[in-house]
Amino acid sequence: MSFAEFKKHFLLTEPQNCSATRGNHVSSNGPYPEMIDWRTKGNYVTDVKNQGPCGSCWTFSTTGCLESVTAIAKGKLLQLAEQQLVDCAGAFNNHGCNGGLPSQAFEYIMYNKGLMTEEDYPYTARDGPCKFKPQLAAAFVKEVVNITRYDEVGMVDAVARYNPVSFAYEVTSDFMHYRDGIYTSTKCHNTTDKVNHAVLAVGFAHENGTPYWIVKNSWGTAWGIKGYFYIEKGKNMCGLAACSSYPVPL
Repeated sequence: MSFAEFKKHFLLTEPQNCSATRGNHVSSNGPYPEMIDWRTKGNYVTDVKNQGPCGSCWTFSTTGCLESVTAIAKGKLLQLAEQQLVDCAGAFNNHGCNGGLPSQAFEYIMYNKGLMTEEDYPYTARDGPCKFKPQLAAAFVKEVVNITRYDEVGMVDAVARYNPVSFAYEVTSDFMHYRDGIYTSTKCHNTTDKVNHAVLAVGFAHENGTPYWIVKNSWGTAWGIKGYFYIEKGKNMCGLAACSSYPVPL
């Protein structure tokens, strides 16, 4: 697949200007642990999913984050419906298989009063009519928290103290064939207007002096490190601190 074809299938239709809101995350002054991984802290992170040929990564970043915050708060890990976001969240500046942003999806869930489970609203990897049934809503958002743009320490604070965090960044052609190791790039931009993929930070660690984020992707388990990747932390690599957010569950 050429990068142009790859972009068309798997990434957000550019540009997604993701600096829509000023941050309302209040950071502590640390200190922060050297590493944290929410996958090992309990049953808080669902298995890696596969978005298929639809630019719906933003919905998987959203459900992954809400699944985790709900599990941390309530002790029950649900599988939430990406397809509901693809079909129903358009009024919040999201565009189904052509892209959207987790922060806007959390707003939709908050005002819509809930998100259904994947079982009740199965994923089809294509745009469809909205079939939301309020009586089947399984997860709810009380508040949407945006981390101030480019504040990567704010992301560290949120992941260390609270839960996994949704973020967007710019995928360039060298990322397409990522297999393992800590990804770092000189090709990508680090601004809010170039982000084209949304994912979920589930933790951070360091290797040989290089700090990195542990990130859950939505391209299936055959890609990367069983569906995950590591990206260098502390440099706003590829704009990963441009627009991070997480929901507070009801």
